[in-house]
Amino acid sequence: MNAAVLTRATMPRIPTPRSPVEDSVRSTAAVAYQRVLHQAVRREFRMLAELAGWAVADDAQRVAQLTEHADLLARVLIQHHETERAQLWPALFRNLPASRQDAARTLVADWTSRAALLDHNLRDLSTMARQWAVALNLPSRDGFARACARVADAVEAHTAEEETDLLPLVSMYLPDAEWTAVRRAARTALSGREQMLVLGLALEDACALDRARLMAGLSPAARTAWRVVGVRNFRATVVRLRGAPPAA
Repeated sequence: MNAAVLTRATMPRIPTPRSPVEDSVRSTAAVAYQRVLHQAVRREFRMLAELAGWAVADDAQRVAQLTEHADLLARVLIQHHETERAQLWPALFRNLPASRQDAARTLVADWTSRAALLDHNLRDLSTMARQWAVALNLPSRDGFARACARVADAVEAHTAEEETDLLPLVSMYLPDAEWTAVRRAARTALSGREQMLVLGLALEDACALDRARLMAGLSPAARTAWRVVGVRNFRATVVRLRGAPPAA
């Protein structure tokens, strides 16, 4: 089945740009980055479960599109957790007042346990993706779809707790200079094309303020790459995956 000719009834839910978040958390550059990345992975894992559910199980080209996207998302989130463990939370603790340290340690310990379990589930999903890509049968497709749904549920719960418990502390106590240092210290194994795709997914339904903060945090070279080739490649990839262009 070609995704481009799917009927409207079978199309996945396409995201639409959001309004700015209206709550007590000040939208610093660090908070904006966390929010847009969280939103992107929540949406994409949920959408993958839907897309896989009606994919033809032995269509090798379609299977490759879906399983490669799942593997990319899993790698992005595992890498994101590693940056938080190694860079973000230590930077936050360096700037927390003494009166907040004990409570924050408990919150980060809880986050660490949840993140470790989620990383395990993400690696399992990558294994299920490889199994479907090899077997090309209905049981492996259904197993992959169920794994995507489980991961989507876990990601939603994990990011919701992080945004409730930890992002307010990041907003209040992490200086912009510390966030810049965290960003520069972060390492990625993603290719340039993969980085542009992830950027597009993060920007897709972000509010205008978060979009502006995310773009401002990029190097001039990355902003140029996004304008020159990134937007075009992102759009083409999304159309292949969903059978419809990105929201924005």
